Amino acid sequence: MSASLRPAAVLFDCDGVLADSEAVANGAIADDLSERGWPMTMEEAKHAFMGTALPDIRHVVERRLGAALPEDWSELVVARIVARYAAGVLEPIRGAATAVEAVAAAGIPMAVASNSGRAELRAKAAILPFFRHFEGRLLCFEDVARAKPWPDLYLAAAALCGAAPGNCVVIEDSTAGARAGLAAGCRVLGFAQDTPAADLRAAGVTEVFHDHAELPALLGLGRMAA
Repeated sequence: MSASLRPAAVLFDCDGVLADSEAVANGAIADDLSERGWPMTMEEAKHAFMGTALPDIRHVVERRLGAALPEDWSELVVARIVARYAAGVLEPIRGAATAVEAVAAAGIPMAVASNSGRAELRAKAAILPFFRHFEGRLLCFEDVARAKPWPDLYLAAAALCGAAPGNCVVIEDSTAGARAGLAAGCRVLGFAQDTPAADLRAAGVTEVFHDHAELPALLGLGRMAA
């Protein structure tokens, strides 16, 4: 790939892109909602809420149940999620660590922009060693006025890296996150693992990949060693 593709910064989503955490988080949400009278499986929660921040999920749940959730509902759900991480169920997405190391070795600034909350994001960062490359540049929905699909997180992440959004590449696996990256003016690479490539393209993504081994070449860094 041409070196002209080399970005000023790479801005990663977290869940489903770096951390294999979608099943854990959505399983915790499904368990909570099932106990509250909305029977739900992990897969159903994933389909309904993938890429959505808890405050926005809360609005959907309250409309569905016709009643207000407890004030500390988000904290209760996060506590379930973090406990499952602590029990050893959190793994990196295959190839993510090697891809992040390749970007770091190229000297390109990186940030994480996640729709998860601060406690959950910090728990993932403490478990996955390659998150050391994002020290000081971990952003969650609590750091901005509006969560994805609004562009706020990616605009803030670009600023943390000292880069103009138009010179940044966003790595996203959800349609909400893809829309956020595009709205921020970034080049978006859609990671089609949990989300079908067709859905990412429908959200406006023109470049889709399926394996992190493809990422260095897409960033103009050459191919990743096998």
